[in-house]
Amino acid sequence: MTAETILASGTRVIRTEIDALESLSAGLGPVFVAAVEQVVSCDGRVILAGVGKSGHVARKIAATLASTGTPSLYIHPTEASHGDLGMISRGDIMIALSRSGETKELDDLITYSRRFSIPLIAMTAVETSTLGKASDICLAIPDAPEACDETRAPTTSTTLMMALGDALAVAVLEQRGFTGNDFKIFHPGGKLGAMLRTAGDLMHGGDELPVVQTGAMMSDALDVMAAKGFGCLAVVEPEGDLIGMVTDGDIRRLVARGRMAMVIDEGMTRDPITIRGDMLASAALALMNDKRITQLIVTDGKRPLGVVHMHDFLRAGVA
Repeated sequence: MTAETILASGTRVIRTEIDALESLSAGLGPVFVAAVEQVVSCDGRVILAGVGKSGHVARKIAATLASTGTPSLYIHPTEASHGDLGMISRGDIMIALSRSGETKELDDLITYSRRFSIPLIAMTAVETSTLGKASDICLAIPDAPEACDETRAPTTSTTLMMALGDALAVAVLEQRGFTGNDFKIFHPGGKLGAMLRTAGDLMHGGDELPVVQTGAMMSDALDVMAAKGFGCLAVVEPEGDLIGMVTDGDIRRLVARGRMAMVIDEGMTRDPITIRGDMLASAALALMNDKRITQLIVTDGKRPLGVVHMHDFLRAGVA
């Protein structure tokens, strides 16, 4: 086997699946709309079921739905036949996956859904199959060839099911107005959770905020800066509005010019760059990198609320 034949094999598989995905995309219509509306209106949970590779896809769809605000879980059809049917109740809906629609292990789930009026959404390539005909809504995937012709191992079909599940989950979250802030609640850990945190989540406010009033003596202001340890200082007017900022860099530049200001106003930068507390941490970090600064004052209008330092982003795993 040569490198050329290996690359040809890989390219053929990907091309086969791309063609099938394009056919799936072109075929979305009223049935998909009905499925999305069914999930959006569900007062209970979305139950996913499937066997073998379809089962793995069903687990992934359940996880995606759950992480985007739709309570969902996967039930193995065999376990369902041995007691787990009790996990399904009125108010739930069921999504069953089977390429052929004739997976025998799904029979008890189908019967249970019909007996207790549990809405059933099928995901299959054969609408006239047992599963397809029993369902309330049949999401048909193209009956496209599997990428492995010799074995017909689930490849193209599972890719189609995965993509259709993603399309369903995203359409549902968009209909519900699910936002990044909502998503953050379900993803507090890891890199994704860190990137969804806001400047307000990371900032140091209250007594930690290094702040002095305009007209403060430079020596007193430097004592405050040193005590807070952020390498910067917010300067406010008597009524509390931010008018300037002093950083370690400003102090170094004053010393380099051979003079030291007597009051903080003489050394501060007026109208400094500020951010809102609801700015995503990732966006705040990008702003820091763009402006080549290491601290930002977080404000509400003109009022300083807190300070964030580059180190805060590093500790949070954003950087």
